[in-house]
Amino acid sequence: MTITLFGISNCDTIKKAKKHLENNNLEFNFHDYRKQGLDAELLTKLENIFGWEAMLNKRGTNFRQLSDEQKQNINKESALAIMLESPAIIKRPILLSDNHSLIGYKAAEYDALSA
Repeated sequence: MTITLFGISNCDTIKKAKKHLENNNLEFNFHDYRKQGLDAELLTKLENIFGWEAMLNKRGTNFRQLSDEQKQNINKESALAIMLESPAIIKRPILLSDNHSLIGYKAAEYDALSA
């Protein structure tokens, strides 16, 4: 099974997800948005799986830094543009495998990967 974890390396939730995968002896590739980047093709693929609303992290610093006008008028087009410009605004982690598509970290969902 091929597992790819998407996010940014200094995120505490990413660290938990990585540790969970390692503790369960699950090999994975880590795609760091800051190092490997995020292009429109990958963003579109992820948006088709999860939807832009689920991907937009409204609880993070990056969202709070948006203007009130940006927050009030956000739609799919503007959200994707913001995500391309500032990938740290994407909820993390995103995990894709042959059989699973997960967004956010919940231990029980990650346990199912090794079942």
